[in-house]
Amino acid sequence: MTLFDLTGKVALVTGSTKGIGKAIAERLAEHGARVVVSSRKPDACEQVAAGINEARRASVAVPIACNINYKEQLRALVDETHKRLGPIDILICNAALNPAYGSMSQIADDAFDKILGANIRSNHWLAQLVLPDMIARRDGAIIIVSSIGGYRGSTTIGTYCISKAADLQLARNLAVENGPHNVRVNCIAPGLVKTDFARALWDTEEGERRASSGTPLRRLGEPDDIAGAAVFLASRAGAWMTGQSIIVDGGALA
Repeated sequence: MTLFDLTGKVALVTGSTKGIGKAIAERLAEHGARVVVSSRKPDACEQVAAGINEARRASVAVPIACNINYKEQLRALVDETHKRLGPIDILICNAALNPAYGSMSQIADDAFDKILGANIRSNHWLAQLVLPDMIARRDGAIIIVSSIGGYRGSTTIGTYCISKAADLQLARNLAVENGPHNVRVNCIAPGLVKTDFARALWDTEEGERRASSGTPLRRLGEPDDIAGAAVFLASRAGAWMTGQSIIVDGGALA
């Protein structure tokens, strides 16, 4: 058994049909975990789960579609995970949205509420639903994918940054409450990663050049750059780490 061995663990990863979430699901499975692939679209979930199973040459991934904005769907997601894989050992809260770009003085109320609901409240709900499994077994890891936007202001994605700052505090609160049960809760705060979610920020040659010029490593992130941090936090390698945030940004905040 190595520090990064996840054999026998059950991992639920939201927003895992593309980008960072997909990379995390693939790497958790590579290290031995059985993985729930989840997003809003059933066909996308099935495709990614099939790809993981083919790569591992075993049935280690199951697709379960879910819209994180609805508590009843999150409850159904957890219940179906129990039926198909058993108690949940690892929760990765990766799904998020950002439908608004521009000044916060102009953002519509429904967009503001939608961002906070999806990026904060859904994580709170899902943590409530999986914590009984972890507390009963005195073992568990919850990882929230935040953002370096939670550490600084923005003139274009301000509400998104507020939601990601709140996720940092959500992780701290959950860590303090559940640490006595040996449940660890941490965040990963990526910089700009080349995903469809962030495409508007890098999808031209000039945009990518401008965005990467502010990082000491002089490149944007790739999904696998974030997946490694998730494996660390989910495994025995991260057993004494809780209430923290790992910043993975190519040095941008430095």
